[in-house]
Amino acid sequence: MRLALAEATRVAGHGDVPIGAVVLDARGEVVSAAGNERELTGDPTAHAEVLALRRAAEVVGEWRLEGHTLVVTLEPCAMCAGAAVNARVDRVVFGAFDPKAGAVSSLFDVLRDPRLNHRPEVVSGFMAEECAAVLRDFFAPHR
Repeated sequence: MRLALAEATRVAGHGDVPIGAVVLDARGEVVSAAGNERELTGDPTAHAEVLALRRAAEVVGEWRLEGHTLVVTLEPCAMCAGAAVNARVDRVVFGAFDPKAGAVSSLFDVLRDPRLNHRPEVVSGFMAEECAAVLRDFFAPHR
């Protein structure tokens, strides 16, 4: 999670909402890392989770990321939760809850929906305060 927080802090420098994500292999080794790049690239799908999953698939050489863990500083949105399911990650670990767009427990529970063919394990609230603080600090001047 500390690497995901570092990614979040890095992207805040170019105006993106500071969210970071990391993909770990079964041994806990970092496969990829990313921060939000929507503002940087003008791409509405350039969320940290999507970028980290794309980069991990490149490294692994296939889209199936079985045995991998996605670690992210903020509860994934519906798009990112769907990407984690489609990538077949074994586990999703997130920090801060997102009451406005969270699709893992706050608004929806995409990852544990029994109608889906793959349901990753979920670890929620990991280092939640540290993750929330990065977002609070980023948005404070805008309030």
